[in-house]
Amino acid sequence: MKTLKLRIKDKHATQLNTLAGSVNFVWNYVNDLSFKHLQRTGHFFSAYDIAAYVKGSGELLNLHSQTLQAITETHAKSRKQFNKAKLNWRTNNPKAKRKSLGWIPFKKTAIKYLGVKKVGKKSLKSTIQFSLAKGQKLTIDVWDSYNLALYSINTCELVQDSRGLWYACVTVKEFPNNKCGSGKVGIDLGCKESAISSQGDKLTIKQTQKWAKKLAIAQRANNKKRVKAVHAKIKNTRQDLIHKLTSKLSKDNNVIVVGKLQSHSFTRGNLAKSVYDAGWFEIKRQLTYKCKHAGCHYIEVNESYTTQTCSCCGSRQNSPKGRTELGIREWWCECGVTHDRDINAAKNILALGLERLAVGIPSV
Repeated sequence: MKTLKLRIKDKHATQLNTLAGSVNFVWNYVNDLSFKHLQRTGHFFSAYDIAAYVKGSGELLNLHSQTLQAITETHAKSRKQFNKAKLNWRTNNPKAKRKSLGWIPFKKTAIKYLGVKKVGKKSLKSTIQFSLAKGQKLTIDVWDSYNLALYSINTCELVQDSRGLWYACVTVKEFPNNKCGSGKVGIDLGCKESAISSQGDKLTIKQTQKWAKKLAIAQRANNKKRVKAVHAKIKNTRQDLIHKLTSKLSKDNNVIVVGKLQSHSFTRGNLAKSVYDAGWFEIKRQLTYKCKHAGCHYIEVNESYTTQTCSCCGSRQNSPKGRTELGIREWWCECGVTHDRDINAAKNILALGLERLAVGIPSV
């Protein structure tokens, strides 16, 4: 199971904004009803209990019954996940202090894939139909970079980003059976290079630094639209670079070992911006589900002293130590081997992961 994010054509924005308002109305009603029930009885409403109170409202709000069910299920799940008696209100009023981004969920029975069409030399356009109330239909066109004809659609959520652009997040089942490779690789996470593999591959992001000047100009000019566009560019480029690396790693290897780093421990000082830009959490998140999908082992290990330890002889005699020697990127071991600081750490991380597999500790 995987999720594909497809851009929806702008001509559907008005209709989608209207439906998003109806979804927000149901959410707020369920939110208020659940909270009042908790005050009266001391117990939470389940998604099944709430369904009886929203039954039939889809005809007035132009929403499919399965969409109403998806809203109540998501509300109950989110309330439990965040351990809150009452969740935030949703509003699509542009003048509101905290405007909620549009969200319209659909289940499998309300989705019908109509086909794909070639546009230009390379682009594909797919058409998806969604069921609404009283037999009405919502038909949208999406820019299909994945070719949905190759997949079996399960669920779909239409979501809006901060720029007001709409996307279709489609959960699909793949027909092809993807298999992982036979290699083994260790990954060291860092700030200068976001990820360095034991094979010498490096991922350098630094998109915040690259776009800092243009972002500052837009902020000084109070051009909110441009600021949002720059932030979206930074995010999308970072995501694209990480996707390319993690996809390559999961396809070429059957064992992937990553150093266990807690991002929040590095975000309290001068390194905060670099750590957020490096995307450590996103790298690990993508590797987790891609390895599970491809059938390869994903392991996280304690990376203490992996930078200082020689991956050949295990000595720490001549290695750089402490924050004062962070600038030393290469060092020579007493055994005569020259090490790249990050690649050496990645090799030690891989060795630790293989030791865990050898003694039978669960890898996932």
